[in-house]
Amino acid sequence: MKFTDSPVIQLQVRDSQLSIQQDNGSFHVGTSVWPCSLVLAKFVERWAPSSPTTTTDNPYYDLLDFHTRRRRAIELGTGCGAAGMAFHLLGLQDIILTDISPVMPALKHNLKRNKPVLGKNMKTSILYWNNKDQIRGVNPPFDVVIAADVVYIEESVGHLVGAMEALVSDDGVILLGYQLRSPEADKLFWEMCEKVFVIEKVPHQDLHPDYAYEETDVYVFRKKKNNN
Repeated sequence: MKFTDSPVIQLQVRDSQLSIQQDNGSFHVGTSVWPCSLVLAKFVERWAPSSPTTTTDNPYYDLLDFHTRRRRAIELGTGCGAAGMAFHLLGLQDIILTDISPVMPALKHNLKRNKPVLGKNMKTSILYWNNKDQIRGVNPPFDVVIAADVVYIEESVGHLVGAMEALVSDDGVILLGYQLRSPEADKLFWEMCEKVFVIEKVPHQDLHPDYAYEETDVYVFRKKKNNN
């Protein structure tokens, strides 16, 4: 895998800096860093409590309380690892980073590259969204499911929504960084999600001011209480 010809992304996360190498010559979209992962990571950086102290002026305190309430997480379509590594630095200590097998070398390369900053070996797992054995193998449910820029092929939408529903706990949350990539995939994705999730769009003014791109949004999904 050749990283030398691809740009390096530097991502500041509070007092740490991640250095993420891409392989833009790859045939797999997961070996590039996409804007949604950065927008999602910086939104969480803005609002995630830095310590388990009580606060009254943070509207996202309960959502992003990684110290006491939301402690176990999984990321779908991790790619190069920008979002997942950032979430770890922001207090989400128990997180599994997943993607398809061809993307794993890029992810593991970046985890090794950033180990001095991360301070540990982060957990990874090969996970295809339509593989029920692999989904069972990561031992759901999770308090938090993370996904960024994962809706771009209509054929994979049903598998993605099914995986999200299978992985998130009944009182858990899905944090989604989203940008329209395919009108067909977009239409199907929202139609399917509206059947099983309560969907909340984060207001643009609540995103990180330096990472509030007009075409990119952050959503919070929660399971509907009654799907019958």
